[in-house]
Amino acid sequence: MKHFSLFLAAMLMVLTLAGCGNAGNSTESENVDTTEKVNTEAESEEQNTEPAEAEGAEGTEKSETKILVAYFSATGTTKQIAEQIAEVTGADLFEIMPMDAYSSEDLDYSNDDCRANREQNDSTSRPEISNAIENIENYDTVVIGHPIWWGEEPRIIDTFLESYDFSGKTMVDFCTSGGSGIGTSESNLKELCSSDVNWLTANRFSSNADIETVREWVQSLGIEIIND
Repeated sequence: MKHFSLFLAAMLMVLTLAGCGNAGNSTESENVDTTEKVNTEAESEEQNTEPAEAEGAEGTEKSETKILVAYFSATGTTKQIAEQIAEVTGADLFEIMPMDAYSSEDLDYSNDDCRANREQNDSTSRPEISNAIENIENYDTVVIGHPIWWGEEPRIIDTFLESYDFSGKTMVDFCTSGGSGIGTSESNLKELCSSDVNWLTANRFSSNADIETVREWVQSLGIEIIND
């Protein structure tokens, strides 16, 4: 009887050890499956993000145009002409923004002490510009636009020209004016740039100039028209 009891105890121990072994294998199998599932999902997410990254890169490509229209417009008249030039040429637009915007009091020419008059009476005045062109080297042709103040370009245009290297570029000046010519302005701009700049014929536009007038001028310069 004693021997039979020992035999039963031994059998129970063997069965218990076998059951634990099976449970361990099952747990290990579940862990492997879970890990593989997580890894598979991660790989799937990586694959799904690749096309989005490529699409984003395409969306940030630089413009292929080689023409820049840079302009200063205190009242909006010059801006209108600049936009028309950009429309017919496909040029990029850059508005020269003063650090301190001009108020109506600043432009009150009847007041000898207004800001615009003080600046124009000082040939060394260089009003600060709040924005900048990061890729000026990408442009072959630069069109400069501005109003005429006391027969000349506003001093902020001088600031702009002295801020970049225009060597070897083709440049052209245009202005908006009710009557004053562009001759003095054109001469001033040439003096501020290097001698190897190729200057095209400047032009004065009235405030009511239409896009056809702008197109004819651009064509006379030999600049390609894209929107005929």
